[in-house]
Amino acid sequence: MVIINYAKYLIISAIFLSESCIFGIPELPSFLRLCSKSDPNLKQCLIDSIESLRPLMAKGIPEFGIPSCEPLIIPQIVLDQGRGPVSIKSTYRNIEVFGPTKFFIKNAKIDIDKNRCKFKLFLPELTVKTNYTMSGKILMMPIVGSGLSFGNYTDIDAVVTMKANRIEKDGEQFFNIAECVIDFDIRDARLRFENLFNGNEELGDAINLFLNDNWKTVADEIKPVLEDRLAEIFKRFSNKIFHKYPIKTLFPE
Repeated sequence: MVIINYAKYLIISAIFLSESCIFGIPELPSFLRLCSKSDPNLKQCLIDSIESLRPLMAKGIPEFGIPSCEPLIIPQIVLDQGRGPVSIKSTYRNIEVFGPTKFFIKNAKIDIDKNRCKFKLFLPELTVKTNYTMSGKILMMPIVGSGLSFGNYTDIDAVVTMKANRIEKDGEQFFNIAECVIDFDIRDARLRFENLFNGNEELGDAINLFLNDNWKTVADEIKPVLEDRLAEIFKRFSNKIFHKYPIKTLFPE
């Protein structure tokens, strides 16, 4: 009986492997944790699965074509704040964001049948380093500068909402993340712009003090752009996994 059962196991394994080759389904990497669709603890399984991927995201995941996220690189952000007491046009280039993979998952909701999920995250800190150019007015006072800029954003609550549709390839159904939305709530921030007013330290220190006293005004301008850029990155990274493995492989019955 043991020999017969073992033979059955070998036959089933051979069929599975041959189907994988025929239909082009690649073998799952060891670090990718599967979550059963019927698991009563599906939420916790999903959280654990993401947590297992988190340290790999910092280094990059070549198997999925995912580059290192520490730092996260954003080529350019252009802001045009043309109303209110702070009226500034600014461009940020070669933006390096440190800390995006050091999040904690506070809660998760997933509905596989409705193709949607939501995560509540906590980020202790995001540090941003970038080259900037800036011109405009603060309280009717002209401001101009270019050089290095630093931002330290702390105690960040984030909600990530993803909605997917299903696509079919070779007779198999795959998830496709069609929409990803991120909403940040930043508790505190410290900012520093170097070389304001062509290096005039007295004026530069005064403007930096004003910007830090009114950091929410600055953060509210850059927050939507960062949210959109990060959402696009999360969407692209998620689809690199979802487009590679069928739904029934990632979420077996």
